[in-house]
Amino acid sequence: MTAAPQQTAAARLRARLETGRLLVTPACGDALSARLIEDAGFDAMFMSGFAVSAHRIGAPDAGLISYGEMRDAVRDICAVTQLPVLADGDTGYGNAMNVRRTVAGYARAGAAAVMIEDQVAPKRCGHTKGKLVVDRAEAVDRIRAADDARRESGQDILIIARTDARHGHGLDEALARAEAFHSAGADILFVEAPHSEAEMRRICSELPGWKMANMVEGGTTPILPPDQLAEIGYNHAAYPLTLMSAAMRAMQEALAALRDGHPPKGLLPFEELRRLVGFNDYYDLETCYSDRRPE
Repeated sequence: MTAAPQQTAAARLRARLETGRLLVTPACGDALSARLIEDAGFDAMFMSGFAVSAHRIGAPDAGLISYGEMRDAVRDICAVTQLPVLADGDTGYGNAMNVRRTVAGYARAGAAAVMIEDQVAPKRCGHTKGKLVVDRAEAVDRIRAADDARRESGQDILIIARTDARHGHGLDEALARAEAFHSAGADILFVEAPHSEAEMRRICSELPGWKMANMVEGGTTPILPPDQLAEIGYNHAAYPLTLMSAAMRAMQEALAALRDGHPPKGLLPFEELRRLVGFNDYYDLETCYSDRRPE
């Protein structure tokens, strides 16, 4: 009997969103943090460009990291997890033709969704200064190109369309862009950096389809609990910096203890460290290839 084809990561993500329950996705920046998210029992994860840039090249999320480096991060993360990965595709790394390449490349690397935004290059983190956006027509072309790329290639990947127009052009322009993105083929709409709960409610009440909230601790958008985000009308809540911020604080504290001649506190037991890195799975698989001697 022929085995049934395995459901794609995008299909699993789509099915999860269709349940109507808020999808909460902590963000990973590398394969290790992806392992930790899956081990914690989440349904999916977000791959943050801010986190990947910090982990991979030690630089800010200011357009310094390249398409190839980001695609390789998608590949490495998807290789270690069974969860759907929603991946940051920044501006698509160029014009509409570059967007097509980005979407196809992310899909081949295993991403369940790719996020494309309307900032000019070099882009910036959505909660930092200096953001500028392209005109609305060019922004819509990016989403059209993303939709064309997945349809023509036959690859199953969801498109998250992000607009940063709220910053310099106001909420009305951001809503108009998001509406146009939906018409161009976007699956999930992401209006970045609303300034209040009232603005968040307008986003969810006035836009069609699935909506994404971006919970950046210390950023412009109010940090609301998941139940309240769901009540407002959001379908997906991403936490792009939570894990990286917690990890950096813990590393700073451990380094300070070592510098001052003290044993660091709060370390994982070595056995748990080995399990999370994957040694137990490795040892289990290794037994399949152990030497077999004649009886």
